[in-house]
Amino acid sequence: MKKIDKVYISGLGAVGGAYGSIFFNYNPESIVVIADKKRIAKYQEKGIVINNNIYSFNYLSPEEKNHKADLILIAVKYHQLEQSLEDIKNFVKEDTIILSLLNGITSEEIISKKYGEDKVLHSFVVAIDAVREDTKINFSSIGKIVFGTNTDNHKHMVNAVKNFFDKAGVPYNIPTDIIRELWWKFMMNVGLNQVSAILGADYGVYQSIKEARDLMEAASMEVVYIAEKAGIDLHRDDISKCFEILNTLSPTGEPSMLQDIKAGRKTEVEMFSKTVIELGEKYNINTPVNKILFKMIKTLEQMNN
Repeated sequence: MKKIDKVYISGLGAVGGAYGSIFFNYNPESIVVIADKKRIAKYQEKGIVINNNIYSFNYLSPEEKNHKADLILIAVKYHQLEQSLEDIKNFVKEDTIILSLLNGITSEEIISKKYGEDKVLHSFVVAIDAVREDTKINFSSIGKIVFGTNTDNHKHMVNAVKNFFDKAGVPYNIPTDIIRELWWKFMMNVGLNQVSAILGADYGVYQSIKEARDLMEAASMEVVYIAEKAGIDLHRDDISKCFEILNTLSPTGEPSMLQDIKAGRKTEVEMFSKTVIELGEKYNINTPVNKILFKMIKTLEQMNN
């Protein structure tokens, strides 16, 4: 059976940094961060501070050769995915496993087109409340990495990742139907991330204000309608699970899209409402809520520039 000794991470944002700290705490030599030389210099000069502890990660720039990864975690934003796939090129070997920690339902397909389906497991992160400000990252809940496959040929890859996560102390879940779970997380983000970005709402708003939950549900329901047409076992009741998770998070925590808006960064709106709109056209499902959210968030992006 394949054995994983070292994980490479592309993307040292809130999610990448939080999980990077778990691997580092397990064994500093088990984790390598892929970044361009300018970012590496910044990280080394300022230091990466995670939950008030300084982490001196091992870094490799994309130009480096003679280094091959057992496992690669892609933890960048959606608009950075193509560059990330180019950056990891020299580190992908025949039996390298790739996990995408991105939101959405399309990144695995994009990665598979470049490196092959035989290297990719479906995955996402849930219930993490990490927040990044420059090179400082804080989280009170690490959440868990949900990963798996609906293909028997990939079961050995699932077992290899499971064994490594067990050793490193990474919380995870391996569902029986990873595609359904991927759509569920997509549904949650379509509602939560986008409404938060517009309202400036932290998790506490959803915990205390019914109207905010109503808005989130309205956006999420359009994903449910599309999923039913696409043959995905997703239902209105699944939205309740989203609210249950929200109630466990720090009230002052913020979804990633709100963090991006406040920092003046590009958001992942194309991965959320634009994807919903396009799928709605494909399946002849009207998506008025996401059409409005898309225009509002694109406006906020341009106002921030």
